[in-house]
Amino acid sequence: MSVWCNLYPPIGYLLACRIVQLTQMTRMKISEARDEFPELVNRAVHDKERTIVSKRGKEVAAVIPIEDLRLLERLTREKLDRIDVEASDAALKEAKEKRTVPLEEARRRLGL
Repeated sequence: MSVWCNLYPPIGYLLACRIVQLTQMTRMKISEARDEFPELVNRAVHDKERTIVSKRGKEVAAVIPIEDLRLLERLTREKLDRIDVEASDAALKEAKEKRTVPLEEARRRLGL
């Protein structure tokens, strides 16, 4: 099971899990990645292989198929949209509970 499957269970769950299951993962040092960059890109494009690049033992970047990036972008956008909707709902609930002041009244009170 992947991180995506845990982070985004309601959205694209099966698609994300399927992509992760079908994708190979490779790890290499940045110096190797630099020397093999064209081949890394070819393997990402044709074999759907992911490559994690490390520098001094720390993972710093990844070469991934564009489909993986597009999926991650879509899932992130949808998650942010849900957060916006939840914030909007909370603001409307608060306004209803605390009552609101019409714009003209607010202007009058502020002397505008």
